[in-house]
Order: sequence, then structure tokens, then C-alpha cells
Amino acid sequence: MSVSPQARGAAEARAGLRVTCGGVAYPAEAIARGAAYELFSAEEAPGFEWSPRAGAPLPWRRFAHASEVDAVHGAAEPTEEPDAPLMVPLHRERGWSQVQRLSQQPASAGDPTLVAVRASAVVRRGTRMVKVLSARQLAGYARGWLPHGFCHREHDVAHLRTPGALAVLRTDSPGGRDDLEVAYALRWRAADPADYVRPVGAEHRGLTALPPRDRLGPPVLGTGFVPSEAQLVPEFVTRDFADLPMPANATLLAYPASGEEVVLYSYQAEQRGWLRMVGPQWRHLLAGVPDLSPDQEWLPTGEAARSTQLVGGYAGAAYEAVADLPGGFRVLAMTRAARYPVEAVARRLRHAAWRGVPWLVLREEAGWLRLRMVRPDPDAVATTGAQCQERGVYEVWAPAAEVTDDRMVDVSYPL
Repeated sequence: MSVSPQARGAAEARAGLRVTCGGVAYPAEAIARGAAYELFSAEEAPGFEWSPRAGAPLPWRRFAHASEVDAVHGAAEPTEEPDAPLMVPLHRERGWSQVQRLSQQPASAGDPTLVAVRASAVVRRGTRMVKVLSARQLAGYARGWLPHGFCHREHDVAHLRTPGALAVLRTDSPGGRDDLEVAYALRWRAADPADYVRPVGAEHRGLTALPPRDRLGPPVLGTGFVPSEAQLVPEFVTRDFADLPMPANATLLAYPASGEEVVLYSYQAEQRGWLRMVGPQWRHLLAGVPDLSPDQEWLPTGEAARSTQLVGGYAGAAYEAVADLPGGFRVLAMTRAARYPVEAVARRLRHAAWRGVPWLVLREEAGWLRLRMVRPDPDAVATTGAQCQERGVYEVWAPAAEVTDDRMVDVSYPL
């Protein structure tokens, strides 16, 4: 007697991982090493939707964060230290929904409960970070942009797997119909916790005061959480909105409406470029990306646009280094024998001042400097004419002759 593929998939799911949610055990697949789960059901159930994914073991599915499930059975042993979960102290007078509402109220930024929840979202060396991208931004990173601006821990957003769900993490204004068909993301490992700060407190108060006409993307609440009617997601920004050196093996991802995670490209540090990983069946996901051919195997990033680099010390000399985490930092070299572990490492970048405002210097062209604002606020934006490139990121061209306090700065990483 023949067995249908759906029946075989259901049998395999029943024999494997099972996750209990709402008192019911469902066959499931782990996402992001157990940060979230895709639950499957043979029948429609609360929170479940029809699964458009080919090969799904059962016709109904739900994405659930690990914090939403009651128990997990049959999970594989972890292969690395998991990230710290978001801890929400609950009691009779303040449940999850109340905490979520607090996260959306700028006046509640100093609430002790909210501060405790925010502090539990810890970035450590090697934490996987995620930045959701538009098609335009994906093209920029493929051609040499570096991680910067608003981002999130993968652990906190692993349950957001479709373009509609990921839209809450966008850093630019929504586009057209294509945004509903596929979302993109950059994923990388944090080289050092000091590179990431929470957008709260006096240092970032100017961000919350920027009017809609001067910004892209959703407003910055100042609570340290993403603006959302349903999600409680802590957000981070790179310190001073600086570019961070691209770590080895960073990936550019696509999330179609079916909910799969598709690895489009992987970053090869020694070759300074992106290696295409996606097979022919997924190349249509790149059709809407400007100036990017789905058939191009290799995407060199070039050298001119780099605004920062890692500098490592080895045997008394300084070399360009690369973060190859979770293993550590090493000399950037084409041959394996020369990839020595460094004895000291620092992130090098360029600071300057213009019109009384502190900036990062991104690049220099024909006597002009491309500057990015370190602490955006309405007055600085109005004084300098800086343009918003994405949520929180303001840049401008300035005559090099007018710039003062131009200096290189090394931010050391402890080893």
C-alpha cells in the first residue's frame, strides 16, 4: 500500500521533536537552535494558519518563540552556549500584556520593570545579530556596506519568519507589493558587547524628538523596544551609529512568505566578497533587488567604501584582523598558515566635528567628506542639513576644509 508524502511527513514529525504549547503537544521544527519553533497541526487551532511551505509535515503551522512554549521533548543537545533569554518579571498586577504596553510608552522608559526586562537582553561576544533589510539595502550590503544602525539579537526575533511579521523590524519606509513576498536580512556575530548600546537615556533623547518629516522608518520610543502592537522585542544600535567590520561568515538571508530561511550569500573575509549560496530554485527571490544579478556567483565588495577595520597585534607588529567567531580574532591572510591568532585587537575608525556637531567620517572624495551623525537630534539635523538614510542614520557631505578635530580612534577589544 502506497503512503502519501504528507502522511510520511506527519509520521516523521510525530517521531521527532515535539513542543507543548497551550497544553497541547505538537510536532515541531527548531528555529535558531531552539530560540523559536515551527509547530505543526493536522487541524486548525488557535494561532495556527494554513502552511504554504512545500513539504510541511502537516497542513497547519504556527511560529512560536521559546518563551511561549510550555515544554520541549526530543530536542538535540546544544552545540554552543545559548543567548540569555528575555526575562519578564510577572505578578498578579502586571502581566505580559501590561509590560508590552509599557514598552510602547516613552514616558515609561524608566519604569523599574521595563528596565529589568531590557537589561536581561544581553549581547555577548559571538551573539548572532540580525538587521532586517529592504531590497535596496540588501543590494548595498552585497556591494560593500557594513553593519550599522538599528539591529536585534537573533534570539529575540527568531519567531518572526515571514515578510509580514518581519516588517516591524524594518529601518526604512515600507515599499510596494514586493515587501509582502520576500524580506531580507543580514546576520552576523557580535565581535564585542561594547559595540552595541540600547537607544535609551539622555544620550539618545534626540532620536525620540525627531519629527516624522525628518526620519525614515518607525519612531524611536526611547524605551529600548521596537514599536509594535504585539511584540516585545529589545532593540540595539551600533555605538555612535558606527560601521562595524564585517565578520567572517556573515550571511545575507531571504524570508519568503512560506516561512523558510534562505541563505543567499556568505561573507568570505579574505577575499572581501560574498559567495552565492542559494540554489536555482530560490534565485527568483533576488529578482526585485536593484543592480544585483541572481546569476552572479561572486560579489566583490571592494576597498574604497570601508570606513572601519579591525587592527590586530601579533609578534610586535600590527596587521589587519578579522573576527572569526566563535573562534576569536586572527590576522587577515589569504593563506591558512598565516592566519595567526592576534594578541591584541581594536576597531579603528575616524571621528571629526563639523558645525559644532560630532560625526563619523565614512569616506573622502575630491576634498569632500561623507559624514554620519553620532547623536542625531532635531537641532543638529536642521543646522547641518543631514539627510536620513534609514532609521536613526543621518549623513551629509561636508567640505574637508571646514571639518575640525579630525582624528583616528581605536576602540580596543579585551581578549
